[in-house]
Amino acid sequence: MSRDLHPARAFSAAPAAAPASDAALGDLPLWNLTHLYPSQTSDVFRADLERAATDAVAFEAKWKGKLAEAAGLTGDNGLAAAIRDMDVLEDLLGRIASFAGLTYYSDMTNAENGKFFGDVQAKLTDISAHLLFFSLELNRIDDAVVDRAMDADPALAHYRPWIVDLRKDKPFQLEDRIEQLFLEKSMTGAAAFNRLFDETLASLRFKIGEQELPLEATLNMLQDADPAVRETAAKALSKTFKDNIRIFVLVTNTLAKDKEISDRWRGFDDIADSRHLANRVEREVVDALAAAVRDAYPRLSHRYYTMKAKWLGMDQMNYWDRNAPLKETPDRLIPWNEAKETVLSAYGAFAPEMAEIAGRFFDEQWIDAPARPGKAPGAFAHPTVPSAHPYVLLNYLGKPRDVMTLAHELGHGVHQVLAGAQGPLMSQTPLTLAETASVFGEMLTFRALLDRTTDARERKAMLAQKVEDMINTVVRQIAFYEFERKVHTARKEGELTAEKIGELWLSVQSESLGPAIRISEGYETWWAYIPHFIHSPFYVYAYAFGDCLVNSLYAVYRNAEDGFQQKYFELLKAGGTKHHSELLAPFDLDATDPSFWAKGLSMIEGLIDELEALDKAS
Repeated sequence: MSRDLHPARAFSAAPAAAPASDAALGDLPLWNLTHLYPSQTSDVFRADLERAATDAVAFEAKWKGKLAEAAGLTGDNGLAAAIRDMDVLEDLLGRIASFAGLTYYSDMTNAENGKFFGDVQAKLTDISAHLLFFSLELNRIDDAVVDRAMDADPALAHYRPWIVDLRKDKPFQLEDRIEQLFLEKSMTGAAAFNRLFDETLASLRFKIGEQELPLEATLNMLQDADPAVRETAAKALSKTFKDNIRIFVLVTNTLAKDKEISDRWRGFDDIADSRHLANRVEREVVDALAAAVRDAYPRLSHRYYTMKAKWLGMDQMNYWDRNAPLKETPDRLIPWNEAKETVLSAYGAFAPEMAEIAGRFFDEQWIDAPARPGKAPGAFAHPTVPSAHPYVLLNYLGKPRDVMTLAHELGHGVHQVLAGAQGPLMSQTPLTLAETASVFGEMLTFRALLDRTTDARERKAMLAQKVEDMINTVVRQIAFYEFERKVHTARKEGELTAEKIGELWLSVQSESLGPAIRISEGYETWWAYIPHFIHSPFYVYAYAFGDCLVNSLYAVYRNAEDGFQQKYFELLKAGGTKHHSELLAPFDLDATDPSFWAKGLSMIEGLIDELEALDKAS
């Protein structure tokens, strides 16, 4: 039961006193981590770390070897009391882990942050070793015994969703000492290589003229209107990735082998089955999604990029032109306050409660927005623990995509706030459904902007931007998933060279992007900076799952009678207490039905149709 100090996406940041000011963007907020702890060296942090260690030992002494007996009791000696004690410990440990992770990822090049993160991670692993027995021992009790106990004790019945969910891990759990060895060795194995990846990526600099820029700023240049700027950025990215490729190859080979060892010992059949289990989604459902998206490549990405090449005056786009703005795209930076108003008004039009929750992120210093050297790239919403509140990290540079990223991460944040009422053990939503609120938030924002846009040129630019975002979310992420499958499959036969990984990367990119994009020398290393491959193998399909799900969900919303919002909030409040089939049933949606994915993909196709019509009319 290790503490996950990594959010699903990128990471960040330390307490800050004042917002960062940018002349074009306005005052960008910095979050305040003192809501968790005053500082790394504060008495309250040290006391909580000590209390966590003491309480974990006491918990083990009280309950280890006694859970079967507790299943026949109620009150202070009953199974409900044991789970309640664990719930309290989970909140305390999660608070400590969140603070350490968020502090470290504000500046991964800071040696003090690195030491703090490493020390806390080691201590939490030691503490978790005393708690490891709990779920393993609970799963060894006969299901019928626990079922009778839940029927007899309402306090225990409260935890039924968690208990039933835990049972799914039964076939794959190992003997206690082996589980403990896996846990403790993770510090010098997977966790160490994760850290090596993060610190390497944060330290990379990309030479643009006389400047040396961090990753996020360089990637942002790929959205520049000037083709020469895009090419310069792409070549700088390729050069630095190539210069450091040995580290990324080592990390990838090591972690793929580490996962293979774990999967083999646990008895997983397929290389992605452990992720499917963690996501509480059936392999068949993911296979159907991946197949539906692959079949749609010609109708989606291939078709769109062919249109875009024509708009840019090219027979074929270079790989660095994929996210180039159209000439119809307004060439301006969007100030922070405008981005804030745009998202909150879209949320408010859907449901005032949603805007009210999202507004707290701005008002109460829950957001870290500025891009800066050493800060983790990308964006994320970290749930922390129910007794605190989530935090959102962005690297806000004023692009239209940044506004959509804000809408996306605030969707996560709203979801995390609402699910928090389930408590630490039951608030965590499986990753497939965790993307629902974020993508829905994006869709609300996009539709609100589109509905008030009457100018045909602006409308075309907005539609194109949305189509590209959807292709990046659906097509690109399934291509990522296929790449991971190829890498992990090939790794079973031995270590992979940089050339081999590059070959696998280019094969899936060529297939997914289509003939309108020229994949030339330099692009073979661009797999190296994708954090999901390292931190959470096979996570990427969750984005495609979420996008297709939301497309179907939004179609229901557009045609719904009153009451949709209430059903939607109930979905978010459920956290991890319900399976996706149960959550989607009130909307008459079924992810196990192959036609479900076709519906989601048809919405993207419909937007491309609209773009084509606008193009012909112009």
